[in-house]
Amino acid sequence: MTLPSIAQAVSPYRQLLVGFSGGLDSTVLLHRLKLWRDVEPDVQLRAMHIHHGLSPHADGWVAHCQALCAAWDIPLCVERVTLKDEGLGTEAQARQARYAAFASALKPGEALVTAQHLDDQCETFILALKRGSGPAGLSAMPERADFAGTRLIRPLLGETRASLETWAQAHLLRWIEDESNQDDRYDRNFLRLRVVPLLTGRWGHFAEATARSATLCAEQESLLDELLSDELATLMSVEGALRIAPLKGMRSVRRSALLRRWLATHRAAMPSRAMLNRIWDEVALAREDATPSLHLNGFEVRRYKGQLWWINSTPSLSDVVLDWPTTEQPLILPYNSGKVSLVKSGHVRQPEAGERITVRFKAGGVLHIVGRNGGRKLKKIWQENNVPPWLRDTTPLLFYGETLIAAAGVFITQDGWTEKGAAFEWET
Repeated sequence: MTLPSIAQAVSPYRQLLVGFSGGLDSTVLLHRLKLWRDVEPDVQLRAMHIHHGLSPHADGWVAHCQALCAAWDIPLCVERVTLKDEGLGTEAQARQARYAAFASALKPGEALVTAQHLDDQCETFILALKRGSGPAGLSAMPERADFAGTRLIRPLLGETRASLETWAQAHLLRWIEDESNQDDRYDRNFLRLRVVPLLTGRWGHFAEATARSATLCAEQESLLDELLSDELATLMSVEGALRIAPLKGMRSVRRSALLRRWLATHRAAMPSRAMLNRIWDEVALAREDATPSLHLNGFEVRRYKGQLWWINSTPSLSDVVLDWPTTEQPLILPYNSGKVSLVKSGHVRQPEAGERITVRFKAGGVLHIVGRNGGRKLKKIWQENNVPPWLRDTTPLLFYGETLIAAAGVFITQDGWTEKGAAFEWET
C-alpha cells in the first residue's frame, strides 16, 4: 500500500484515532499512517490502546505501545476496561468494551481507524455462516461504517496477513504476540489456526472469494434497504415505534425483512431468525390484555398501543428514594437513567424551609392533579397521560416531605402548583 493509497483509504479525514493493540496488524497500520503524516504534517494522528486486563502480559503491552508511539511522535491514550459478564462470551464482551471506549474517546471531526484485514474478513464470514446468518450477517465487515457520529474505516480489509507481515519485516517493525491468539477454544482462533489454513491450502484464493461473497451480500442488503425504506418509514412513528397491524397481512419473508430494518434503525445487533419469530409470536401477537416483552442484549422489545417499541432495559426503581440536598444542582438518577433539575419558568412551587426534598418512583393513595377534576390513583393518571408501562416505575416523582409535588414532564399536583415557579425537568 502506497502513501497515496493510504490517504485515499481514509479520505476525506485527516484527523484519525487509530485502534492500536500493538500486534502486527495495528502496528503496520499505524506505521503507514505515520509515514503519511511525515510527508503531510497537517494530518493529526492519535492512537488508543485498550487494556482488557485478560493477560498477565497486559502491562508490558502498554509499555511497548507507549515506547513505540513516543518514538513515532504519536499521542497514545491507554484505556483500562472491565468486561461485563452478559453471557456474550469473552471475545464479544471484549469487543463491546473496546468499541465503547473508542466511541467515548473520539473527538469532533475525527474518524476511527482499525486494522482488520482480509483474513479477518474471511473468518467473520465463516462465523456468520456458522450462525446461519442471512445476507446482512454474511456481509461481514464493511470498509466504512457509521460509528459514534463519525466513521469507522478499515483501510487494510483488502490485504492478507501475510502481506502485512512482509511489510513489517521490510521496515524492521516490532510487535507483540498475544498468547491468547493460540487458544483454539475461541471460535475465531479455531478458524485461524485449524480451518482457514486447510481451505486456503486447497483453494489458494479462498479468502478473496469469501470477501467477494461478503461484498455481494452487502450489495443485496443495500438494495433491499433502498426498496423497503419508504415502506418502513410509513410503518414507524416519530418515536421510532413500529405499527403491528399492517405487518399482519404480509408474507413472513417481507415482514421479517422489515423487522430487521426496524431493529437496524435502533442500532440493534441483528437477531437470529428464531429470535425474529419470537418477537413476532411472543410480543406482537401476544393476547390483548398482556404486556409482553423480550430481552435482547440489554434492550427490550415491548408492545404498547398496537406498536412494537425498542427500549433500554432498566431495572424498576419503584423502591428507590433519593434525597436531593439542594435543587440548585441537578440530581443524578441511578442505572444511567439521566438527571432531574428544577429550572426557572414553570409552575412547580419551590420547597419551603425545612421541607425534605426527595425523588421517588411510586406514590400511593388518591392524587389530585392540576387539570383534572376529582382524585385518581397514579396508575390511572399514567394511563390517561399515555405513559408506557416501562416508564411508570422509572419516571421521577418530586416529593416535598411526604407530599407528591410533580411527575417530571407529566403532571403537577394541586399541592405542588403555583402561578410563578419552577419546572421539574428530566434529562435522559
